[in-house]
Amino acid sequence: MSNKTVVRQKVALVFGGSRGIGAAAATRLAEDGFAVALTYVSRPDRAEQVVRTIEESGGRAMAIEADSADPAAIRAAVARTVERFGPIDAVVVNAGILRLATVDTYSLEDLDRMLDINVRGVFLAIQAATAEMRDGGRVITIGSNTAIRASVRGASVYAMTKAAVATMVKGIALDLAPRRITVNNIQPGPTDTDMNEGHIPALTEMVPIGRVGQPREVATLVSYLAGNESGYMTGASLTIDGGFVL
Repeated sequence: MSNKTVVRQKVALVFGGSRGIGAAAATRLAEDGFAVALTYVSRPDRAEQVVRTIEESGGRAMAIEADSADPAAIRAAVARTVERFGPIDAVVVNAGILRLATVDTYSLEDLDRMLDINVRGVFLAIQAATAEMRDGGRVITIGSNTAIRASVRGASVYAMTKAAVATMVKGIALDLAPRRITVNNIQPGPTDTDMNEGHIPALTEMVPIGRVGQPREVATLVSYLAGNESGYMTGASLTIDGGFVL
């Protein structure tokens, strides 16, 4: 009779995991031993590349097409993750969009799209994932330091959505505390991602330490919040921006 203990692999779901910070987070969580599901909308090639990178390193991963503006797609992504890998231990909600325009020109279509993905989508992703999450799990949102400082003209709606996420996290942390599920928000500053393509030189001049962040640096913070050592931290927003908001 064997006395060996079977160790269950932890499972992570990364919403918006095909590029930038999301891809770095998915890869880092796989390095930490998680089986990783990641969602994408428009670039299946990028999503599959992340999956290949993880699998080539001996990990387990899958890509799921899911628009975070679509509640049914969010629920389906959670269901497919659980079906493939089992109950969720950590969810990273990174899906988000940026539409810049001043208040006099901002379209209703863009306003609704920003709210649908950056606020409603975040709430629904957390709601769906935690329904299938083991007690003691981890919820991590990727916000923005614009929740503290808008910094540029035309960023009012984007900043509003990220401030909403920071406040949302506090309330959901209280809701889930009886299950020992922690809920924390990461607020990156200017980071070298597709969203900032073409703007890196100008953004670099705005950062006190003289450079923009790298996705892997944000992913390191994701790794900490998804791990055992962060169990006493919940409802927090952690800014990583090279001193941008100081």
